[in-house]
Amino acid sequence: MTQSSKKNRIIFIDLMRAFAVIQMVQGHTVDVLLSNDYRNMNSPLFSFWFFMRGMTAPIFLFTAGTVFTYLFRLVNEPFAANPRVKKGIKRFFLLIFLGYLLRYPAPSIINFSGVTAYAWKNFFAIDVLHLIGFGIFFLMILLLAAEKFKINDYVIFSAGALFFFGLYQPFSSINWLNYFPVWIADYFYNGSGSNFPLFPWTGYVIAGGALGSYLAKHPASFKSIKFSFWLAGFGAALVIFALLGNELEILLYGHSNFWTTSPNLIFYRLGIVLILNSLVSIIALKVKSIPRIFILVGRNTLLIYIVHLTILYGSAWNPGLISILDKSLGIWNTIGMTLLMLTAMAFMVLIIHWFKLQNKQIET
Repeated sequence: MTQSSKKNRIIFIDLMRAFAVIQMVQGHTVDVLLSNDYRNMNSPLFSFWFFMRGMTAPIFLFTAGTVFTYLFRLVNEPFAANPRVKKGIKRFFLLIFLGYLLRYPAPSIINFSGVTAYAWKNFFAIDVLHLIGFGIFFLMILLLAAEKFKINDYVIFSAGALFFFGLYQPFSSINWLNYFPVWIADYFYNGSGSNFPLFPWTGYVIAGGALGSYLAKHPASFKSIKFSFWLAGFGAALVIFALLGNELEILLYGHSNFWTTSPNLIFYRLGIVLILNSLVSIIALKVKSIPRIFILVGRNTLLIYIVHLTILYGSAWNPGLISILDKSLGIWNTIGMTLLMLTAMAFMVLIIHWFKLQNKQIET
């Protein structure tokens, strides 16, 4: 591996993570603060923001799968000896724990006497942290299966993604509460309040694993723009496939569910994610270095996720901005608050990085 290709690959990974985090923070902040008076789908600006808001989760999940698998495959060791297995298991339990902690229904650890039915429902709902945790868990299962049965990474990851994508529609039509308690049923569909059930959302994490494997196994791919074109080509093919599928749906059923329950939307979003990744890879080829803050933001995604959510939505232990400013600000005030939130998150990771450097200097 040449030094330049390694550098470009690292820039690409860091830019992907930073973009995913920035997109997530601004999307949540605007959604909480912007007044309904300005939420007009006839406005090109709001329509574009709304579309990108819907892309936040696919981008974030795909990136999580890419980074985990990339780091896993960088270690040229059998599955059992790969240190990423132990780290992945720890990450799985940590994400599940934090996912439930963020939705904890009571300020007291043991007293639940004042907890409402709505609070319990919210506590058991599956969100992004639960989903990424299970996404990592399923990635490790697929990586183990690929090693044991000598299956190509791209084949097994594609099959895994299609499994979660393909079962989305039939699973969403089943009332899982008839078969499981709510804390299990929430993982299978959104009928009981989950924002991100395993189906179809885990598919994005696993699809990201295919790209992560490619990045680890083909370090020379960054020496030419061909890699970017291939990503864009795959993305465009998925977008075209989804749009043709939508036309077929209209032809067969007389209407379109593209923006609601149609599986075509899944592939459309995946295609857009690949196209965005191709643009990021072109940037990685063109720039020699990126500001340190983007690297730090990209490498502190979990911390930023937790802190900005508790500021915006609150928790059992603190009120959030939503309780004071819920959908009450105009456009410019919302933009200002969004920039303030992004600045605060950047300042937070800079301070943490500075303390880490100080501790290292003291230790040496």
